[in-house]
Amino acid sequence: MELAQTKTGALIVIERDIKLKDIIDSGIVMNAEISPQLLVNIFTENTPLHDGAVIISENKIASAASMLPLSNDKNISKGLGTRHRSAVGMSQESDSIVVVVSEETGKISIAKDGTLIMDVKEEALKQILIKNIITKKFGEEVKDKKETIKKK
Repeated sequence: MELAQTKTGALIVIERDIKLKDIIDSGIVMNAEISPQLLVNIFTENTPLHDGAVIISENKIASAASMLPLSNDKNISKGLGTRHRSAVGMSQESDSIVVVVSEETGKISIAKDGTLIMDVKEEALKQILIKNIITKKFGEEVKDKKETIKKK
């Protein structure tokens, strides 16, 4: 949200089941703890890491300045730039969730399964991330525990 408020362009890829080793290796490998301060610092304009994407893998910032595949989808608005095309391309080639902050408008978009959801508000962003990232893992753990208890 801070990146959006300051209209700092950002591209954040959250790895899910399909591993993104090649994409991680295309950037600067970091293996750093995730923090809002570090993300702001990475995407601050005219810093060495601000171009490209941050890849989050296994609850760490795996890399920064990573290159993503561009989508060739003709239905993407001509008004959207490389950052948004990269987000859609990444979501078409993997099961990752990609968060985009527009440098021009400060609006947040999410790319998932080759679809770009534009102008996502804070609460909706939280819900999408929880539903697609956190709940899946938590839900599996709860289900496994229930099945173990039933067996006992």
